[in-house]
Amino acid sequence: MSTNSQEPMGTRKDSRLASAEQRLQELGIKLPAPPEPFGTYAEAVQTGHLLFLSGMLPTEGHGAKFIGRIGAELDVEAGRQAAHLAALNVLAVARQHLGSLDKVTRIVRLGALVATSGDVRDQPQVADAASELLQDIFGKDKSPCRLVYGVASLPLGTPVELEIIFEVAG
Repeated sequence: MSTNSQEPMGTRKDSRLASAEQRLQELGIKLPAPPEPFGTYAEAVQTGHLLFLSGMLPTEGHGAKFIGRIGAELDVEAGRQAAHLAALNVLAVARQHLGSLDKVTRIVRLGALVATSGDVRDQPQVADAASELLQDIFGKDKSPCRLVYGVASLPLGTPVELEIIFEVAG
């Protein structure tokens, strides 16, 4: 289930030719069950051709798989793993809402909140793990604009929270 950024460029280029669902299969990625909300809100809201997803955490089942802050309890690599898992949850919720990831025509925006301690400045490296997975599935031509924030704390004590906006086919 690797989405290593060291892949040959041809692999990423070819992803534009394959559908998102085909790329998942080719990469051997099995999406987790979509997470249930941890409060009173909707995981996904579609208005027109835009699909907004609530903050996605690195959870499995109804609990956090990663707990801590980058630079304190966790290192950058653990943060990247957490961002990757949160991105898998994003894909699972989008597929549940849309029926197929092939309905995604563009990733408009990715917001990554990264819980850090002190003078940690590696938030973009952590967020890259989510960006790389999305690029592997949807292709470089659908890459979003991105915001990355360093924060003191996130829900459930997780190190990463992702928010995303997709453009979808009507």
